[in-house]
Amino acid sequence: MHRQVLLLLALCGGLVVAWAGASGNHSAAVASAPAATAPVKNLAASPVETTAVPATEAAAARQRLVISGAGDTNLDPNYIPAFRSEGYGYAFTGLQDLFTKDDLTVVNLECASSALGAEVPKEFNFNCDPAGLPVMKGAGVEVANLANNHSGDYGPAALVDTRANVVAAGLAPVGVGRDDAEAEAPALFTVKGWKIAVLGFGGVIPDPSWVAGAGRPGMADGDNTQRMVEAVKRAKAQADLVVVAIHWGVELDTTPRADDVERARAMIDAGADVIFGHHSHRLNPLDTIAGKPVAWGLGNFVWPRLSDAGATTAVAQVIVEPDGTITACLVPTFIESDGHPVVQVPYQGDCRW
Repeated sequence: MHRQVLLLLALCGGLVVAWAGASGNHSAAVASAPAATAPVKNLAASPVETTAVPATEAAAARQRLVISGAGDTNLDPNYIPAFRSEGYGYAFTGLQDLFTKDDLTVVNLECASSALGAEVPKEFNFNCDPAGLPVMKGAGVEVANLANNHSGDYGPAALVDTRANVVAAGLAPVGVGRDDAEAEAPALFTVKGWKIAVLGFGGVIPDPSWVAGAGRPGMADGDNTQRMVEAVKRAKAQADLVVVAIHWGVELDTTPRADDVERARAMIDAGADVIFGHHSHRLNPLDTIAGKPVAWGLGNFVWPRLSDAGATTAVAQVIVEPDGTITACLVPTFIESDGHPVVQVPYQGDCRW
């Protein structure tokens, strides 16, 4: 077995965090990035347990809740030709039904998904087949974060159309919209007695024109801490739990940067309960801030297998008890072939192997 997987199995009695092999090649990788400056706690000894979410009159009706988060997901058949022969369901057949067994799943959809527009000038442009979106929904995904450095690859008309195609497939898009209000609006769910708000932010911005504004399509600005804080506060006023999906960091980093730690802290202070990060194409640790789980970087997910380091990934799972107590873990996963992530342990659920 791969060295990374063996290390994960050694940790499976507790919380699985913070593993990565030597850097491999990635087509869009930053060749040399300065070292991260933020310290990260080692939480490998046991699952993260937080203080309870404040009780309300509705608390008696709440049931146990499982929320999953996954990293960069790409259904572009030009980038992953295996989908032409295997079908889009191939992306999800190695997951032991994690997403159908949980209560809410959030992924980062790293592409446009539209027949409109034309490639904008940049090194890599991804266009996911809209036909793959209902397959993703059928596999148990409910939310697609579109606030990233590829959802605008074919221009603003394609971005808005991508959002519409995601909705048509039965998924909830977050992080982009026809204007800043729509881009910053949460997707709202009521599940097992819980009101849940999911927000999306993109801090890896190819060009300032990609940021949504008044009357301008684009993505919610993940570099503007104050706007993110305000969006989290608005979401918290509508929900018991706020989940944030955010595209941030630097490619190939395996630990968070100090500025992203500060952004996470500000959002948690504003009411965020869970943060799922992505972009670096490398798995980062699972941490807590003020008792709230933060998956700094969930790595590649539905992606080509370009190296062992890039193929080593995880699904973050957050379990919320009826009293609001939260535990979280990383379920070890490996991209065994292009577009085909496979869970590496017999997963029993609830962070148990």
